[in-house]
Amino acid sequence: MARKGKYTIVAGVVLGISGWLEMALTPSAIAQVSYPVNDYRGCAVSLLRLGINGESAAQACAEALRPREFATCVTKIQKQTQVAAIDILPSCRLARRPEDLATCVVSVSGSKKEAFDPSVFNYCNRSLLPQRFAQCVVGLRKEIDFSAVQAMDTCIDASDKLGGLLPSFTPARRNQVETPTQPSNQFNRTFETTPTQPVPIPQRN
Repeated sequence: MARKGKYTIVAGVVLGISGWLEMALTPSAIAQVSYPVNDYRGCAVSLLRLGINGESAAQACAEALRPREFATCVTKIQKQTQVAAIDILPSCRLARRPEDLATCVVSVSGSKKEAFDPSVFNYCNRSLLPQRFAQCVVGLRKEIDFSAVQAMDTCIDASDKLGGLLPSFTPARRNQVETPTQPSNQFNRTFETTPTQPVPIPQRN
């Protein structure tokens, strides 16, 4: 009887946990567990929330290689720079790393209280390392009286040089091996030989 009571308690606990899980996992929660979130749907929702019309949002998300990162890029820049979302779409779509581009644009544009310069998009997209480029611009402007364009030109030139695969160099010229010549005071020995005459062969009468 005691053993039977133990089994009854264990069974009750298992049934209780199962019932709690069924209540906790609503149909929407079960769907999220079973299937991955659709990145394109999430991208469309994010762009629509930023005020982009449905047609533009659909085209932008469909053309994005990484829709989730693309939408994050647009959202981050729009929220922290107050640039119109529709004007941000082309730059985030062209970026190799959309999230790095967003960090670069936000950092550079927020380094000093100035009107937003749209050329920031071009500079951040040109850089192979957008975050490092932004650190360069921000760091120089904090210590040197540079305009935004001056700092960006300086940092982009430096990053272009660092991006080269091999340093440019001119190969050293090899020393030409000179053929030794005979000194002028040295004489050449010549030997004269007299050719031997052939022995005549006697003829029979």
